Amino acid sequence: MSTITRAQAVAGVAVKPIPTTPIEGQKTGTSGLRKKAKEFSSGNYLANWVQSLFMALPQEELQGSEMVLGGDGRWFNKEASQIILKLAAGNGVKKMYVGQNGYLCTPAASAVIRARKAYGGFIMSASHNPGGPEEDWGIKFNSSAGEPAPEKITDKIYGFTQSVSELQMADIPDVDLSKVGVTKFGDFEVEVVSPTEDYMKLLKEVFDFDLISKLLKRKDFSMQFDAMHAITGAYAKPILVDALGAPASSCVNDTPMEDFNKGHPDPNLTYAEELVKVMFSENAPDFGAASDGDGDRNMILGNNFFVTPSDSVAIIAANAQECIPYFKSGLKGVARSMPTAAALDRVAQKLNVECFETPTGWKYFGNLMDAEKCSVCGEESFGTGSDHIREKDGPWAVLAWLSILAKRNENVPEGGKLVGVKEITEAHWKTYGRNFFSRYDYEGCESDPCNKMVESLREKASKAKKGDKYGAYELDYADDFEYTDPIDGSVASKQGVRFVFTDGSRFIFRLSGTGSSGATVRMYIEQYEADEAKQGIDAQVALKPLIDIALEVSELKKFTGRESPTVIT
Repeated sequence: MSTITRAQAVAGVAVKPIPTTPIEGQKTGTSGLRKKAKEFSSGNYLANWVQSLFMALPQEELQGSEMVLGGDGRWFNKEASQIILKLAAGNGVKKMYVGQNGYLCTPAASAVIRARKAYGGFIMSASHNPGGPEEDWGIKFNSSAGEPAPEKITDKIYGFTQSVSELQMADIPDVDLSKVGVTKFGDFEVEVVSPTEDYMKLLKEVFDFDLISKLLKRKDFSMQFDAMHAITGAYAKPILVDALGAPASSCVNDTPMEDFNKGHPDPNLTYAEELVKVMFSENAPDFGAASDGDGDRNMILGNNFFVTPSDSVAIIAANAQECIPYFKSGLKGVARSMPTAAALDRVAQKLNVECFETPTGWKYFGNLMDAEKCSVCGEESFGTGSDHIREKDGPWAVLAWLSILAKRNENVPEGGKLVGVKEITEAHWKTYGRNFFSRYDYEGCESDPCNKMVESLREKASKAKKGDKYGAYELDYADDFEYTDPIDGSVASKQGVRFVFTDGSRFIFRLSGTGSSGATVRMYIEQYEADEAKQGIDAQVALKPLIDIALEVSELKKFTGRESPTVIT
């Protein structure tokens, strides 16, 4: 494909071509491109990638198109917004919808793309990774369905980053993104939109706001939502307080900050320490939740009780038809990532719908949703969602749980004994059994030894035989997970080495590349328990024999030098 010419810029906009040279290491994944903010903010690093994206898109579709732009409010987003807008005008995009102040949480960005029937959109975020000048930054492109761009596009982007020689930068001033309204330069238009309006409208179509509101206005019900100084702070008050009537004190850390108050905006038991302390205190609220940097992850807590993401998606699916109007006709199907515990499978079996086991990555769910084969899906990494958009959705998961709580307490008089998060979860275990689950994260490991450890595990899995004994466990099979997409036929291989035992227990190892440096080893442990008398045991106690076996088989300490994980979930 030839270099884009000035003639393809929007009419009435002058283009100032800027010479550039390729920059190494701009390989784009399904979560976009993530690097240190210092790298992105230097020279033409960001501009090269954005120009390469515009070159990778079909030119007949790009010219005159409308796109969306927003992000999680992290450091460099303001400057990045102006670079993207100028390149968009210079490459033939006719209109850009931008969230006010550059704000759009990831699920809201997906909702805006779909609501405005845009060609696609840019999301400026490094998700749950820390922010600030010394921390991480990221960008990804979502397609017209609102889902992350497929590999056929991300591969093309990478190809152009290796040859890009000129930036088609429009010669226009910076746009004031602080005020809602329209700014025009010739035929190029920037419309600054409310970051919450389209998203809120969609949520009201999905949930019964009146039902939830009755719960939140009860004097005997309390909740705490922790935005972790990240983007959902811009959504918490409009949704929970203004629209649903929760007390303003229900929302904490709800002012988005460029460095997330120097925190790690990852909603788990380690990094959401402030909320965990509140929810495990003597006078804990009835319901607690947190969301991550860009708003697509969630953590659900009850009074002195934690709900694993694997249980959370299963409980939402089991209660969806009864408690959430959007699902009143039933579920089309469900899906979970392979490392996620099989609690959802048991719900699917009872509902008589198909359960898909996919690799980690939301695009696999998007394909199923577009084909109308999946209504509810989730990942053990605190991501839960449905086919109302094409991204995982933290606020949606919070409202789903509030819907279940509201329905279960609909006829409980004020002052009566409320059905809480713990009671709902334990009732679910009683019906379906409990899938004990834990994930150990070893963050910031040296990549080379980690790769050697995984290769060693692959070799052991290939030689393992059905019936082999691992302590008290008998092997059913061991493999390196491979997935053939039932929609487009694409094959994803080497997605995680797993050892699965005859009782359904299993351990899995995979490397994660969502950080900007080093490698993260993830170890997943799962064990099914049908005996109601044993379902209340602490997960770490129940899983210890299997954890010990997994550490022994992997030789993790030998390869990584790590005595203990960074995070236990």
